[in-house]
Amino acid sequence: MAENEASILELADLLRHPEDLDKIPFLKSEFTRKKAQVDSQLKLGLKDQLEVTQNGINSIGSGQKIVNQIKEEMMNIDKLCAEAQNMIRDFPNINLVSQVHRNFTQVEAMKVNIESFDGRLTDLENLLREDDDDPDNQPNLLKIHYELTQLRDVRDDAMDQIKRASDTSLEGHLQDYFTRLDDVIQWFDDHLESACEKLIPLIKAENSGMVVRLALVIEEEEKSDKKVRAMQDAQREYKDLASRFKSMTSGPKQVRGYKELFLKSIERQAQPKFINAKEPFLEEPKKLPKIMKWYFEELYFVKHGMVNLMPKKWKIFKTYTDIYHRMMHDWLMKFADDKELTPPHMLALIDWNEQYYDRMKKLDYDPMDLQPHVMDHKELDLIRDYRQLIVKAVDTWMDRMFDVDKKSFIERKQDSLDNNENGYFRTKTLGDMWRMLKEQTLTASQSGRTDVCEGVFDAMFRTLKSRQSMWQRMVDDESLKYKQPSAGADQEGMQVFQDWLVAIANDQIACIDDNEDAGQLSYLTRFQRDLEPLVSPKYMAHANMELESLRDGFVDLGTHCITTFVSLIFKVDFRTTVADFFTQKWYNEYAMKRITTTFDDYIGDYCKVLHHSLLDILIEELADELLVHYLSATRNKGVKFRRTDPFTEKIKDDILTAFDFFSNLMSKQDLEGLVTVDFGVIKEKWKVVNSLERMLSAGKGDVVGVFEEFKGEYWDLQVGWVESVVRARDDFDRGMLSAVKAKAGEMYVERGAETIMSKVK
Repeated sequence: MAENEASILELADLLRHPEDLDKIPFLKSEFTRKKAQVDSQLKLGLKDQLEVTQNGINSIGSGQKIVNQIKEEMMNIDKLCAEAQNMIRDFPNINLVSQVHRNFTQVEAMKVNIESFDGRLTDLENLLREDDDDPDNQPNLLKIHYELTQLRDVRDDAMDQIKRASDTSLEGHLQDYFTRLDDVIQWFDDHLESACEKLIPLIKAENSGMVVRLALVIEEEEKSDKKVRAMQDAQREYKDLASRFKSMTSGPKQVRGYKELFLKSIERQAQPKFINAKEPFLEEPKKLPKIMKWYFEELYFVKHGMVNLMPKKWKIFKTYTDIYHRMMHDWLMKFADDKELTPPHMLALIDWNEQYYDRMKKLDYDPMDLQPHVMDHKELDLIRDYRQLIVKAVDTWMDRMFDVDKKSFIERKQDSLDNNENGYFRTKTLGDMWRMLKEQTLTASQSGRTDVCEGVFDAMFRTLKSRQSMWQRMVDDESLKYKQPSAGADQEGMQVFQDWLVAIANDQIACIDDNEDAGQLSYLTRFQRDLEPLVSPKYMAHANMELESLRDGFVDLGTHCITTFVSLIFKVDFRTTVADFFTQKWYNEYAMKRITTTFDDYIGDYCKVLHHSLLDILIEELADELLVHYLSATRNKGVKFRRTDPFTEKIKDDILTAFDFFSNLMSKQDLEGLVTVDFGVIKEKWKVVNSLERMLSAGKGDVVGVFEEFKGEYWDLQVGWVESVVRARDDFDRGMLSAVKAKAGEMYVERGAETIMSKVK
């Protein structure tokens, strides 16, 4: 159950956003590759374990046979001894005399050894002092070892005899007598340990003699320890029988462990180097190969300088490599398991994993023989963590910047806006956002891995789209405060809000506006050029679609801000003016002139701070929005087109006023070179007013025909609006409306591109 929960949590961490579902194929291939590696390791490990187990079983079987043979031979010897006693006359007397002679010889030898013990110790101390003066050569090492071994045997035999004697009162005195030997042994051990820890420097200095002497001492001690262990096993199994044989009761009595001391010294001499490597690695992780240069140098000297000087059975190069590899594994895992590991250090470990095995191959060492894996196969986890850290940094920075923008936008902070070199309004965080994305792109590129870069770019695409959506929602939410105002709406606040709309729209154009003639590239184009060399061709096809989607999103958001800007003008500035269209008040006032004058004021105020491409969109939106409101005014309260009223002339006058304004825009001095909108396009859209006028002025019998022509020209003409026009006629009757609806029901019009009438409801 706990494993399932852990898996679910890990899956939730990987798939935090809906867009992350696109990464499922990549994650599947990554986990499949990781599983294959683990399965391969398990198969190899199982194979090795089975071989070891089988060899062990075979060894146990062979050992058991040998033990049984020894047991049978010893029983045969014991039987022969017993039979011999019965065959020889006076054997008990002869045996007694033999034992007395043997004991006398042993006592005499022990007496000589005890009497010469101090003198021999003194000689050893003098030899040790000589070696103290020449620690790199220790010329007396073999002689000291030989003499020291003899003295150890003397002590062991003496202590063994006193323990087996009936009177043990002198045991304490004997122990005190041999105390000095322990000091000499410790002195010798220090020499030996020092030599073991300096093996690599001795090889580098080509001091082969010292290395060979040391190897001979360790090898001799290894043989001695094996003999002791064998005797101890035999004594445990055949205690009574073993006590009868002198060869099994004389010689070394304890395991001295010099081979183990030698192996520990290998680790002990390397440990400070690993410890000293920590701080340089933390400070400059990129220099890890240089920091660990000593590691491979020492293994090289072992392979080419030490192997021939050591017993072959030791497999000294493998011994060194196994110890060093285990220490390297432990050193690396301390960092790999660190939850606070920084991206540069993760990257260094990821790169080091490959470099390590490549350099071991140069030493002719098969990576499969290096167990465990130097980083427990955590390099894929580190890659994922490295990628997630960058993604998290991107998300955090984007969220933080948008929070700042949101707060400034809602509070209408004017100082949060700025003017660029062209004088256009801009938000202050746009440049910071793209700089941050470039920095994180550089961080991802340092990994040298396309999978890392592609994962980071996916996150960037996602967060850029999210930012577009959040801006649009926020613009819509804030605009509602003015579109549905309470009494005494804050007109000054709306002016700042409109400044923000212009700045946001300009930001979107800055993201996509390329001016190659001036050598100026947009943010998105520069982002694309940074992206291309870091990803695979397959991913680039996906990235191009994402970039195109972002480009469209920037255009849509910029246009949406301008559309909102224009809608606010009509909702706030023209709320009462538009409501009077086609009413009796309309005939006596110049509402269209007031509207175009207000348009002129807005365009004059914003033409220098709005991007020139958006200025054309603003003018087109003003023309379209005015036309839509003008046509929709047929629903105004109190509208009634009487045959006796000059509504045809008034409509014509409104059109001419609007045309005069829009046609003269490009000729205005302050707009020269800024406005490129085609007045012909505006004029073509406004022709629809002629159809409105015909629907109003046509005779009752001609209304259906006019509608048919109208519908044929504008396929998306709304029947509901047509009904409002028909009802606004002073000669309206239900028969006229029914005829129009019947004609609408029987007509088939081919659909095409949306016309202005799709906006008139």
